[in-house]
Amino acid sequence: NLAGAGTLFYKEILRFWKVAVQTVAAPVLTAVLYLMIFGHVLQNRVEVFPGVGYTSFLIPGLVMMSVLQNAFANSSSSLIQSKVTGNLVFLLVTPLSHWARYAAYAGASMVRGLAVGSGVFLVTVWFLSGGFHSVQSLPVLRQAASHLNPLFYMIDGFRRGFFGHSDVSPWLSLSVVGTAFIVVAGLCLELLRRGYKLRT
Repeated sequence: NLAGAGTLFYKEILRFWKVAVQTVAAPVLTAVLYLMIFGHVLQNRVEVFPGVGYTSFLIPGLVMMSVLQNAFANSSSSLIQSKVTGNLVFLLVTPLSHWARYAAYAGASMVRGLAVGSGVFLVTVWFLSGGFHSVQSLPVLRQAASHLNPLFYMIDGFRRGFFGHSDVSPWLSLSVVGTAFIVVAGLCLELLRRGYKLRT
């Protein structure tokens, strides 16, 4: 049901865009404050990659962190609010498959995440014109633990695009992130198909 999925997607876009000061501008400001504080304190004390200042090193991590946090917040807050206010039942009685609902919620989450990430990137680049550290600076046990976290591979791959340096191969990052996406998307689709915590 493409028309239904498109309508739900449009509704989700409007939901966060009507309060863009809270959902887009505030996360951008938060990320910029992180950059200013950590960059000011550590700029001349830490050099992670040769020739790359610590403030510049922070940008990819802050951008990716903002994208992921806000994408997650968009769909989760929408579903929780709909359930609490009791209007989720109106979505469940529509002839929308779990695939259509997943596509609409995930699509709107991606739009919000990219909007915030683009804002963080533009503002930080304008100011300057992990991710707060390289995994290589950690003790051996914490390095091993970091390699079990898919978020590490997202940030590391994104940072590779900025500086041409990364802690692991970009192909490894791509394969880990792709596998994590397939697993999480499959889990979300199955939960939507069952109506887990939506109908009770």
